[in-house]
Amino acid sequence: MSDLSASALLKALGAIDPAPFFGLSLLPYLAFLWWSWRSGRMPRLAFWGFCLTLLFVLVTIAAAILAERNYGLQLADVDPLHGGAELFLTLSNVLVLLGFSRLPSNDEP
Repeated sequence: MSDLSASALLKALGAIDPAPFFGLSLLPYLAFLWWSWRSGRMPRLAFWGFCLTLLFVLVTIAAAILAERNYGLQLADVDPLHGGAELFLTLSNVLVLLGFSRLPSNDEP
């Protein structure tokens, strides 16, 4: 691939609006949550951690809208809103970690 065609490809990719892809990514994640619930094989605490990830997404969207409307900035540039949104991701990760850390290892009798 020549430099000219690579540059044209990057420009074309850069022009694509990613918003529909974010919305579409919700479908496989919801399928994953449904399968996790139905299978009964995932630790409940870890499952709720994965569910809390959805709350993180919703809080992040709301915080991004607030940052744009109130400050005219992106969410990453408004530390209190950004930190508050990231708190939900941290909580979900901790629940997933605790849920899976309680599984018995294969080394235990």
